[in-house]
Amino acid sequence: WVDLKVMRYTALDTLRSARDGTPGLEASVSKLQWANWHRDLGELAVDVAGLAGMVTGDGYELDAAQSLFLFTRSDTIYGGSNEVQRNIIAERLLGLPREARR
Repeated sequence: WVDLKVMRYTALDTLRSARDGTPGLEASVSKLQWANWHRDLGELAVDVAGLAGMVTGDGYELDAAQSLFLFTRSDTIYGGSNEVQRNIIAERLLGLPREARR
């Protein structure tokens, strides 16, 4: 519930920045928050299902909890991976130096 409230206020701040014509880095923070929260929700859904959440095989269709769990794996990748979002936040929002190239 707390995470949802934080995401709501971050989204409102993002909308305010967009309305003012100064797109901020709140979008990167919001994307990172959403991806992690949604992933955790998918894990919780399968945990609540218990052993039934592990059932799969030929002729078996995934239930809603299993589909959510599997889909949320992609949330941390599409739209920029969590690592990329963290780098954007660190460099542009916090002013930290760029990560050294390997």
